[in-house]
Amino acid sequence: MQRIAITGMGVICPLGLNVPEYWENLAAGKLGISEITCFDTTKYAVKVAGEIKGFDPTNHMDSKVVQRNPRAVHMAVPAVNEALAQSGLDMSQEKSERVGVVGASMLEYHYVGEDWVRLQNHGPRRVNPLLFTQAGPSTVSLQIGMMVGGRGPNITINSLCASGTEIISTAINHICMGHADVMVAVAADASLSALGIAATSILGALTKEPDPTRASCPFDLNRSGFVYSEGCGAVILESLEHAQARGATVLAEVAGAWSSFDAYDSTAPNPEAEAIAMRCALDMSGHKPEDLDYINAHGTSTRLNDVSETKALKMALGEDVVRKIPISSFKSMFGHMVTAAGIVESIGVIKAMENSLIPPTINYRTPDPECDLDYVPNQARTKELNLCLKDSFGLGGQNCCLVLSKYKG
Repeated sequence: MQRIAITGMGVICPLGLNVPEYWENLAAGKLGISEITCFDTTKYAVKVAGEIKGFDPTNHMDSKVVQRNPRAVHMAVPAVNEALAQSGLDMSQEKSERVGVVGASMLEYHYVGEDWVRLQNHGPRRVNPLLFTQAGPSTVSLQIGMMVGGRGPNITINSLCASGTEIISTAINHICMGHADVMVAVAADASLSALGIAATSILGALTKEPDPTRASCPFDLNRSGFVYSEGCGAVILESLEHAQARGATVLAEVAGAWSSFDAYDSTAPNPEAEAIAMRCALDMSGHKPEDLDYINAHGTSTRLNDVSETKALKMALGEDVVRKIPISSFKSMFGHMVTAAGIVESIGVIKAMENSLIPPTINYRTPDPECDLDYVPNQARTKELNLCLKDSFGLGGQNCCLVLSKYKG
């Protein structure tokens, strides 16, 4: 595989409004989960979420642009700008047809709900004419493509919880196929809402634990479901040759990526299929399981996911090997950002490699006999990290795993 460089990163999430702030809180094991304030939870069993605090989109774009665009775009614009600034890319010096965007986001349910009510109560002429630009799945990709002036591939992906890693995988494929020199991968999820919480709660996936310090506890025996969250991550990917030619600082490399499908159940995961994505991503990187220094788990804090992921890791890497590799779940700190989870967590992994520090799985108290690996409980751990596996598994069975490596020239 052609060597792929990551040269810029941007984040907005419950742990911070930029990458330095995010990393500081991630490394410290800070909790970003709190009581829900974005709607009245009086009639809801679910009381906590990973909300973003202190974010004002008008600090990043004109108020009229804010009004015309959904919250996902509000987050995507500053995250991509942060990534571009770090990358040092000068778009005026790039061939526009060689710059592409891969985006992911979830439906912001309230736009559709509000307009359905308008349609029923007031007729078709009262429907919001901007409905498709505000609620359409391609909005983030389109807006970011226009912002950066990229006339190369512009793609929207939704593989639910695997989307954030899938967009990185798709971006590197386009670079390797010669379709682009530079790809912007951005995932923004603003689906945290009354309707989203209600539906996922009925499904039985969300925790009803009201104590934020006990709500998200991946791999713990007493976990009771995941915590809904919101956030955005963006990375700039380039062929290593392109990055070197312009003298860019390379933050890390994507050494391998692989997708698989459970073909099993619409809600329950399948460890055999998850293991395929892990094993094939590692094979693509040219490395062996013994070479891995750290695994960033999908780790949702649901029994089905945590047990399945533990089994899959043993299948893919070998039980003796995986017992020696530290594993942690960042969702213990900020919950599940759904389509944005994989990319925000991947950025955390890259910072972990840079700082030789593994952020912990917080809220871990009671070991689960079925989840018996080293989950780096509660305290960060110092370790040199050169090669890391990132897991993402989507509800319904769409899986994507990445192998990220430290750049060594």
